[in-house]
Amino acid sequence: MKKMILWIIPLILLAEEKTLSSVLVADGYKKPVFVTSYPNDSKLLYVVEQAGLIRIIKNGKKLNRPFFDINKKVVNPNRPGDERGLLGFAFHPNHINNGKFYINYMDNNGFTIVSEFMVNSQLRANHKSERVILRLEQPYRNHNGGDIQFGPDGYLYISIGDGGKAGDPLNSGQDLNSIFGKIIRIDVNESPYAIPKSNPFYGQKDKRGEIWAWGLRNVWRFSFDKQTGDKYYGDVGQNKWEEVNFEPVTSAGGINFGWRIMEANHCYDPAENCQTKGLTKPIVEYPNDANYMVILGGGSQTDAEGCSVTGGYVYRGTNIKSMQGVYIFGDYCSGNIWTLKVVNGKATNFVNRTEEINLADGEFTTYISSFGQDSDGELYIVDYNGGVYKLIEKN
Repeated sequence: MKKMILWIIPLILLAEEKTLSSVLVADGYKKPVFVTSYPNDSKLLYVVEQAGLIRIIKNGKKLNRPFFDINKKVVNPNRPGDERGLLGFAFHPNHINNGKFYINYMDNNGFTIVSEFMVNSQLRANHKSERVILRLEQPYRNHNGGDIQFGPDGYLYISIGDGGKAGDPLNSGQDLNSIFGKIIRIDVNESPYAIPKSNPFYGQKDKRGEIWAWGLRNVWRFSFDKQTGDKYYGDVGQNKWEEVNFEPVTSAGGINFGWRIMEANHCYDPAENCQTKGLTKPIVEYPNDANYMVILGGGSQTDAEGCSVTGGYVYRGTNIKSMQGVYIFGDYCSGNIWTLKVVNGKATNFVNRTEEINLADGEFTTYISSFGQDSDGELYIVDYNGGVYKLIEKN
């Protein structure tokens, strides 16, 4: 039985509302880390494999030939817990007309690369069309962020981790002259890209104009509410706390979410009496109480809350009425899945849905690598062990 206690301020964990389930869409993938659909076709799904491939599920069936393959360019994540490889994927908002898509990957030389590609068709990318937009040398091997999402404003948002090692030794999260430990916002319709003048630090001395939000450790997955434009960031913690941060669509950017001054709602550096003025605290935190080394060894941690938050999405589909406007997220280490609803900037109706959702094969995944959203607003769960599941209403 999953633990039903979650430490959040000021939230109370509610009894489970057994309205959700899941169905297996496809399995057999190698270290899948993301899923999305074609912009106007929810029956055409794209599954990202960390080793550099993007595969297609068409009308519920796996296609043998990959849509995209840059395996030779990316770090092949052979060792457990390796955070490198192909990490992010997004279609251009005008993809139907311009055929462009974007990826975020770590190359063999230790650089984070964000590139634009073209398609030959819905089923095949043009591998010779790469246009490198952003190239960042990573100071360490981990905390690479990796997500890319287009906002309702048409700009590309990119999560960039603090660069790695424990405790952010370079203090990148609080350094506005560093691009690490940030969410950045750029215009990819220019070459290689342009910085929107509406960015909060545009044109300011000793501050990177690309920065949209800062004080972040390692946002692995973030998303926009498809209806409202609000943003949700799942920021992976250090040793004690995992967190979800919220940014309303009305925000003009420039929010400092606190790392490394704070880890979630708690002082980190300094450990006591830290200065919290000007910092925005998370809407949710939970204990980092799973043993990550057990996870790396392939063990299960179902009696723990977790150790690595996986940000999700607000449900905006039509098949599950009870989920309308509800945010779902999980944890990679424990397999816990939770839902909540933001009202006036605060998290409400917090529920642990882990046992309720269950996976179609009757097992729990302890490796929730990502959630996904199709063009109809329906949601998916990606199991790093190889499966892609669709969230459905319980019969």
